[in-house]
Amino acid sequence: MVEEIKDEARRQVAQAGAPALSLRAVTRQLGMASSAIYRYFPSRDQLITSLIIDAYNAMGAAVEQADGACGRVDFAGRWRADCHAVRNWALEHPHEYALIYGSPIPGYRAPEDTVGPASRVTQVLAGVARDAAAADALSSPFNPTVVPGLSRQASLGAGRLESTVLKGVPEDAIVRALIAWTQLFGMISFELFGHLTGVVDHAEALFDQAVITMGAFVGIT
Repeated sequence: MVEEIKDEARRQVAQAGAPALSLRAVTRQLGMASSAIYRYFPSRDQLITSLIIDAYNAMGAAVEQADGACGRVDFAGRWRADCHAVRNWALEHPHEYALIYGSPIPGYRAPEDTVGPASRVTQVLAGVARDAAAADALSSPFNPTVVPGLSRQASLGAGRLESTVLKGVPEDAIVRALIAWTQLFGMISFELFGHLTGVVDHAEALFDQAVITMGAFVGIT
């Protein structure tokens, strides 16, 4: 029953967007009594949270599988495979991608339950940089100067990441990894939400070039 409810909720999200999702509409389509759904999801926000967790976990599993299929010391190959796995999953599940990386849902605030699933992709990508650093194979000609006023924030952010997912990675490489991380999802969002239409005819080729460039920027070559 839980899976049927979530499947119908995903269909409605795809059709009308997450802000329009309602428990009453889901029960109506499933032929349930309006009160019955509360035994499974006490609120609309809890249903949305469940969909978000499922989406993060599905994307994370796809990236973990792609990374696991590569040789451990093929850092550039892992980076490309992982990034392409994110894009492929997004293209196959555009509405679920939009649910987690699109516009915020008015009135909804994601609980702590989503943090672990949301970090799965980051953990894999960070693992490539961390393994490359451990093998003394992380180097980049890029070392941009942090703009005035942001050096302290950049240092603090790098420190938090260094103590968790990027342990052993130099601070300057961590800053570059943060930039590459945001560019990765920016590239995918631009493609998925139609911002490249009429501009780029071969989005996959552009994405692959961006992935290679981002890898070189981080130092994964």
